[in-house]
Amino acid sequence: MARYTGPKTRIARKFGEPIFGEDKVLAKKNYAPGQHGQNRRRKTSEYGTQLREKQKAKYTYGVLEKYFRNLFDKAARTKGITGEVLLQLLESRLDNVVFRLGIAPTRAAARQLVLHRHITVNGQVVNIASYHVKPGDVVGVRERSKSLEVIADALAGFNHSKYPWIEWDESSKSGKLLHVPAREDIPENIKEQLIVELYSK
Repeated sequence: MARYTGPKTRIARKFGEPIFGEDKVLAKKNYAPGQHGQNRRRKTSEYGTQLREKQKAKYTYGVLEKYFRNLFDKAARTKGITGEVLLQLLESRLDNVVFRLGIAPTRAAARQLVLHRHITVNGQVVNIASYHVKPGDVVGVRERSKSLEVIADALAGFNHSKYPWIEWDESSKSGKLLHVPAREDIPENIKEQLIVELYSK
């Protein structure tokens, strides 16, 4: 499956936020990339602002346009506030849940763990990053993968209480999705209403 593999720091600087995780370069150069990055004063149009928000969401969750559009259409058909439902669907992706559980340091690393068959859902190995995790599902580390250094390093010192919609069991190295997260519990700085306005044109 296709995914973005280009320069991540450049994208983070474009949005002025560490959307791929902590970035030392972003801390030093918190302005847009390129020769005129520091001097850019041009006012962004309404369309430009909406497009920027959509791109930020896509890069944050590591998805491409076609998948994102299909997910938006699904959110629009679902009962509730479309923008909020869209973020909840993105949060329910298996690679994102693995990231939120602290099993991987980034979503990209979580995606790799899923694709390499290190992750189970309800005891069964699942290697589809976009798999939709439902409330009550238990996401864990495959038995023979529990000794992997990358997983041990990620879990060391991770605060599992910061996401109230998931419950972590240290003894089994698994977490349970208790319920779909409310919008106020999702920490991403995304203005989802702008995405709804963009797609509604």
